[in-house]
Amino acid sequence: MIRFFSGTSVREAVSPDRALEAVRDAFVAYARGDWTMPPKVYVPAYPAGDFRAMPALGAGHALLKWVTSFPGNPAQGLPTVSGLVLLSDASNGLLKAALDAGAVTALRTGAAAVLAAETLGRSGAQTAAVIGAGVNGEAAARTFVARGRRVLLWDVDRGRAESVAGRIGADVAASRDDALDADLLVTVTPGREIVLEEGSLQPGQHASLMGADGPGKAEIAVGELARLRGGRIYADDWEQASHNGDLVHAVEAGVLTRDDVSQLGDVLIGTAEGRTSEGDITIFDSTGLAIQDLAIAIAAMERADELDPPTIDL
Repeated sequence: MIRFFSGTSVREAVSPDRALEAVRDAFVAYARGDWTMPPKVYVPAYPAGDFRAMPALGAGHALLKWVTSFPGNPAQGLPTVSGLVLLSDASNGLLKAALDAGAVTALRTGAAAVLAAETLGRSGAQTAAVIGAGVNGEAAARTFVARGRRVLLWDVDRGRAESVAGRIGADVAASRDDALDADLLVTVTPGREIVLEEGSLQPGQHASLMGADGPGKAEIAVGELARLRGGRIYADDWEQASHNGDLVHAVEAGVLTRDDVSQLGDVLIGTAEGRTSEGDITIFDSTGLAIQDLAIAIAAMERADELDPPTIDL
């Protein structure tokens, strides 16, 4: 019998705080070599979007996530992200659970964004803001709120920002510039337009860049990355980010190399340096990792008996 977690069941099973804890543990396990993650496979269906196959292995489980990214879908009343996460027992290969990929993706995206902000942001950070009020932007803002922070939310669609803010207890930023001034900034946009132009980030700021998770997308200008070279630039995974994230554009332009970028997991286990001063500008480039999805799926399964989600008999 296979447990099935709908989007509602995933959210009931895993709180934003639990998601952040689980994702932190996944980064640590991956950095230590305890969890493994073969490369993400993109199946392009451009210009509409793409399909992605994402495997991972760890903590006695194997995972495969089959997920989409179709940015134009909301205009048709359809979700941008959809698909399934399949969780198997790594000792015998048996399928244990299927989970709604959109809900898993939102939880782990919000968790990773805030984890990076808390890990790399300055100790005296006061303000937090999220640019983009879609499903994943809402998850990031919700995670900030769960961590006890007041958060500003901005979206090109002010009505959407107001709706999300009212639902989760956030505030709507008066303008995009007000949001961009926050000490801890998260961008969760479709990645079709640059959000952070050259010279836009100020001393002491941190930015978690969550939207540019595939070919052709970007949220930060190459010139801004070049300006911060030798500073504090981080990624969830160098191999993935340098091929399909914001960093790829700077790598292709020859202004960033592997030596310029540290991985978040390495900071968490102490093998890479994090922020060294209150005036550092830190950037985290996220492309979304299957190990994060694995962490959320395992966390959901921890509450399977309590919540008793429906089962599928194959």
